[in-house]
Amino acid sequence: MVNSNTVILAGVAVVVLGILIIFIGTVLQVTKSTGETEKTGGVQAGGVVMIGPIPIIFGTNKNITVVSIVLAIILMIVAYLLFYRWGRY
Repeated sequence: MVNSNTVILAGVAVVVLGILIIFIGTVLQVTKSTGETEKTGGVQAGGVVMIGPIPIIFGTNKNITVVSIVLAIILMIVAYLLFYRWGRY
């Protein structure tokens, strides 16, 4: 059986490791972007916010919005399967 102190220590270690990875990634991005002088391509972003069963979908262009819609449908199907099909004993 796993000791509870071991689980707590593992959780703290994972959080510290995550913070270190974020810090290192930020430093690498800053040092990389300061050396570039020419413009690169535009940023494309999109996402889905689920408020209960209602998805709110947004995106910067049509392609990203379509991908977000597909991901929202997949997320709703997975939620249905987890909560209503396999959640009953």
